[in-house]
Amino acid sequence: MAMDEPLDFEAEDKLLFSVRPTTKRRKVIGLDDLLTDYYAEKGKDVQSQSKKGTMAKGSNSDDEDDKAQKNKERMLSEFVNECQKQVHEMSTEDNIPLWGLRIFQHQQPPPPMNFLKILNCKLLQTFKKKELDSIFETKAEEGENFLEGLLINGWLSKLVLSCGSVENSIASWTFNQMLYSSKDELQEAACDFWCSVLLSKTEVDEPVVKLSWFPCYADLNDALKSYGFLSDASYDCSSVSTIVKTDFDYEGPPINIGSWVKILSTCCQFRSVRPIFSTSEAEELLQIIIWLFLDRDLIGLSYCLCECMQSIIAFFMENEWNNSCRTVAEAIAYRTPKDVNCLRIVECVSGVDDRSKQLKGQLALQILLVTFDKKDASGKEILELLLSMSLKDKDCDFLRLYIYLDLVSKWLLYDHLIAERDELSEMWCKFLRNCSSQITSIDWRSYASKVRNKASYLLQNTVQKRNT
Repeated sequence: MAMDEPLDFEAEDKLLFSVRPTTKRRKVIGLDDLLTDYYAEKGKDVQSQSKKGTMAKGSNSDDEDDKAQKNKERMLSEFVNECQKQVHEMSTEDNIPLWGLRIFQHQQPPPPMNFLKILNCKLLQTFKKKELDSIFETKAEEGENFLEGLLINGWLSKLVLSCGSVENSIASWTFNQMLYSSKDELQEAACDFWCSVLLSKTEVDEPVVKLSWFPCYADLNDALKSYGFLSDASYDCSSVSTIVKTDFDYEGPPINIGSWVKILSTCCQFRSVRPIFSTSEAEELLQIIIWLFLDRDLIGLSYCLCECMQSIIAFFMENEWNNSCRTVAEAIAYRTPKDVNCLRIVECVSGVDDRSKQLKGQLALQILLVTFDKKDASGKEILELLLSMSLKDKDCDFLRLYIYLDLVSKWLLYDHLIAERDELSEMWCKFLRNCSSQITSIDWRSYASKVRNKASYLLQNTVQKRNT
């Protein structure tokens, strides 16, 4: 233990080791110290003012920097917009135009009916004599209203089928109600009446109802005229205006067109009993049905139109069909615009039977012949014309070429009467290879990429079919 260290009991004494307060000595301030403090304060003031000035200058420079940055952003935005505009002009993502024609124009009022014959018909006289009109909650003296009630409720069909005959006045009246009535319920009931009468047969395929008055081509044609039917392609419906309906003078498909199509289909099926139309009339009616497919307002009737087309196609006899098929295809080809409506015309023939396929192929062929202005050209000459086309020409019409690709593919696929099929197939494959190889993937010309892609697809399918 060191001599100067405190003893043990001294370390425990708090009084001995309490901290003594330190006394501050006052410093004597001289003149030099006062001058030093004065100049130090002056220096601080000058420094603070210089900082303020620097900050002000800095804020101005920041504003200038912001303006410069905004100008750069604006110039960059303008540059990007200009590039996008140029890319859009060179874009290959062209949309194929829509098909569609205006098929119906202004409708006319229906022809007048002779109600005197209806009032004097035997059916009404029978109801009057036997006082059966109370059963139907209407009076036979009301004439047309009474018949309308019988027709809508289905009683007229039952009476006719049970009697086995129908009067001429009743037949013509119901037919006119079907084609011209503005009442949906009445014209649909009249259509059902005529379909049941024409299609009703006995076990030996004899008609159940004997008719002395039959609808004919003139009746259906007159109805089309009153509907405002247009047989040419001078009215484009790509910009169809709003249809204003006022009585019978308005544009657009009539409400009776569905019944018109159904009764036409039924009349064609009646040929097994009696042919209502001649061969030339059936050809004209087939053209009309195909033409109706070009009206976009009739898309809802597509199924009904397809059924009617099949009925008309089946109407022709075996010895009539080949000539009639060519006649119909030629007539359609001359009246159809040479645009995407051609593709719609060919595509609307959707049957899978041999006759439908033949009609589809003939439509494609005749449209090609009319387009190239080569009425009597062979299939080989058509493909030679395609092979002679310069695909690298800057003025090459690729939209028209796209239509050619579709038409030729349909013609070669569905027309079973093609001669020299192997040679034509070789030429077709060569043309498809030209389209696939000579049109690059970065070709900016309008519709070029669509032609290239379609040609590649068709080539692949053609090669696969030839290998199988």
